Amino acid sequence: MFTPSRLTFARKRRGLTKAELAKSVGLSSQAISNFESENHKDTPADKTLSEIANALNFPINFFHGPKVNEISIEAASFRALSKMTAAQRNSALAAGQLAYLLNGWIEEKFDLPNHNLPHYRDETAQSAATKLRQEWQLGERPIANIIHLLESKGIRVYSLVEDSLNVDAFSCWDDGTPFIFLNTLKSSEHSRFDAAHELGHLILHRHGVPRSQQSEKDANSFASAFLMPEASVRALCPYMPTLHNLIQLKHQWIVSVAALVYRLKDLQLLTEWQHRMLVIELAQKGYTKKEPEPAEKETSQILTKVFNALKEDNINKDDIAKDLMISKIELEKLVFGLPLVGISGGNKGESQKSKADLKPV
Repeated sequence: MFTPSRLTFARKRRGLTKAELAKSVGLSSQAISNFESENHKDTPADKTLSEIANALNFPINFFHGPKVNEISIEAASFRALSKMTAAQRNSALAAGQLAYLLNGWIEEKFDLPNHNLPHYRDETAQSAATKLRQEWQLGERPIANIIHLLESKGIRVYSLVEDSLNVDAFSCWDDGTPFIFLNTLKSSEHSRFDAAHELGHLILHRHGVPRSQQSEKDANSFASAFLMPEASVRALCPYMPTLHNLIQLKHQWIVSVAALVYRLKDLQLLTEWQHRMLVIELAQKGYTKKEPEPAEKETSQILTKVFNALKEDNINKDDIAKDLMISKIELEKLVFGLPLVGISGGNKGESQKSKADLKPV
């Protein structure tokens, strides 16, 4: 049976309006509206559905799956929302819905960590970062891999491979489980800051998403303090830092040099003149767009373990994509690409009946 919500989902994932989809398959916008309506009796004929599926690059059987519930704009915490087009926003939200499907598939087979997130709604961003470091027993240590850390605390982290640099990251909750989506086309330093920024939203704003300049400022302040704890920054910062000094120092916390400059200013370790000169030099050298001495990209520990376990059970990415009724390309976009390399071949064997404990070590 044809499922209208799946057509709406697939169209938005491709960033198309009803009129644009209608034009590509030779239909009227009203026809697409009718097909997407839960209350309308019109369903596409087999040939029409095949043309729609081809236009949207989704398998035909995807449109016969169970109803898909949309992630509302209010449920997601987007960073640069004002810079995003409606098509970019809808496509990113649809990627989140695919992650929900994949995550549900994984949780049927594996035990993943439960979330361990406190709610610091009444704390300042700076104090929330300090308290969370204490609760997670991080001390003043640098965070070697923030994706591994978040996953160990029960946060599901998936990737967004979006073409636009305006799509930074977003976070949301699904049935009590926190999710963070990162645009992994960006530098590792920027993705790490995005991850910490979204963590700030999750613990400061919980299920409410007050999209305001203040909430974004709070999440930025949290990320800065969480990644670069004050005591260690004060201990290591030179008295008269140069850009060369800071490029070397940024590796201590694996942050962008621009984020480090901002943190030094926030802690009053730079004068206004020093800050202004460093910002000008960053822009002149192009370091606001291309990170100097970039760090290695981070990937998911949970997903790597999951796919290694599936490989041993003779389950490959074709099998997973078939079960989810999506393309292999969509699947790879969700999981940073890399973890699927090891399971690209093989034939499907008997599915695992017992769940595996995949808590990161």
